[in-house]
Amino acid sequence: MNQFFLKSDDELTTQIIEAGIVTWNDLVRSVQNFHYARNANRCDLALVWKERKGTCSSKHAFLKHISELNNIPDVKLILGFYKMDGQNTPGVGNILEAYSLPFIPEAHCYLTVHNEVLDITKTTSDFSVYSNAILATREITPADVIENKITWHRQFIAKWLEECQLEMTLDEVWSIRERCIQALEQK
Repeated sequence: MNQFFLKSDDELTTQIIEAGIVTWNDLVRSVQNFHYARNANRCDLALVWKERKGTCSSKHAFLKHISELNNIPDVKLILGFYKMDGQNTPGVGNILEAYSLPFIPEAHCYLTVHNEVLDITKTTSDFSVYSNAILATREITPADVIENKITWHRQFIAKWLEECQLEMTLDEVWSIRERCIQALEQK
């Protein structure tokens, strides 16, 4: 990928540059090294930078936002729903087994940059682990992560419950999913 310098004079880009991060590639590597955890306020993407942590959604939405501020071309934010199981998401297997669930549809955000997948959720992230388990994808905006992602995710799970005729409620599955996410934060 071409080397793109961060050049916007907005407050957030200025903070990043003042910290010694001057290129897009350097920023991507830095954010990838941030701890996987939820931010104090999911509505403030700048907290990814300030708190040095984030989830797949906040980290990738933050990077998409910075790419927009700095006119970095062909960066797309993607929301994918995949079959989260113990194999492609180590740490959730025991929780799913306790409820006799082979998987739960999980929403996972990542970027495509020049049509190549970029998943920087963790330093060990490897999109090929999820790629065969993808159920659906859509391009979204950073604002969608804040405003729509949870609604879309819950709708997706509700449809899955109906299609599979599982005898669980949406709230029960969502609670199990939350336990899985908490287990991932502990890793």
